[in-house]
Amino acid sequence: MIIESVYEDQQFSFLYVSRNNCGVCHAILPQLKDLLKEFPLIQLGHINADDVEEIAGRLSVLTVPALLLFVDGKEIIREARFVQMQSLHKVADRKS
Repeated sequence: MIIESVYEDQQFSFLYVSRNNCGVCHAILPQLKDLLKEFPLIQLGHINADDVEEIAGRLSVLTVPALLLFVDGKEIIREARFVQMQSLHKVADRKS
């Protein structure tokens, strides 16, 4: 399935899950894009849960925004709702 290709085909990838009516989601996405400019090896995949409803069951995403960091197809970190950009930066720095 296309969802898995976002993180299985890349060594490092962030999967960002959002919804249309989520103000926090819209605020976090530009911050995440800025953060990932420092880590060009990490690919960003963005999935709108309103468009891909099966994402919740597939990846056990219970709330948005959800950020999942994958290394070699394995989930390493998961942040949801209250995202700490500094902690994400530290983890990304260690993993990449």
